[in-house]
Amino acid sequence: MAGGFLGRVASDTLGLSDIGKIIDVQDFDKVDGDDFIIHEDGEKIYYVIKSKSDEYVFTNYGLIHVDGKSALEKKRLVKRYEFKEYALTDVIIETAGTMDLDIELKFTLGENHFSIDIDKKQMKGLKQIYKTLLEISRIQHHNRNLFQDGVTGLERANADLSRNVIQGDIVNVIEKLTNFNLDWMEALRKEYQVRDYSVVYEKYCTVK
Repeated sequence: MAGGFLGRVASDTLGLSDIGKIIDVQDFDKVDGDDFIIHEDGEKIYYVIKSKSDEYVFTNYGLIHVDGKSALEKKRLVKRYEFKEYALTDVIIETAGTMDLDIELKFTLGENHFSIDIDKKQMKGLKQIYKTLLEISRIQHHNRNLFQDGVTGLERANADLSRNVIQGDIVNVIEKLTNFNLDWMEALRKEYQVRDYSVVYEKYCTVK
């Protein structure tokens, strides 16, 4: 009897049931996903949702999904989705009904759709995650528009130049134009393809 009770307590605390649990900061080092954080490169965990079969580790660089048939199984599939490479869209919360035990957090990264069931008693923590993801999604959308504006401006400038007669050493002119284009695109990527979203996490994460 006592063993069963303790087992249920441990299951609830560490998210070993089918319904995900938002893990406390002090327990981040106990989750499998912590082993795959690139600490050497400044990556940091801000939120972890853990269920019997999955871990969703939200970092300043993106999402690490540790996928397995059960939390006790050693074989795990680790997938990384960095915000710099994957567009975060369709961030939704589906609240629980009277008889429901869980809330659903839904979002899309690139073409990958996620739907995570979370204990409805953890709505406060879920709101922090929701606000964070929503803000990152908005920033990404804004930056994509600015990036495309920069690319369009460069294309128009090149088109205008191509209609003019090139004077001087054509090889030298083309080399300079190519380097200019490369520098322009690199500057656009550096400005608008953001990797680190620590500022957004710190804005909404009240538990450090």
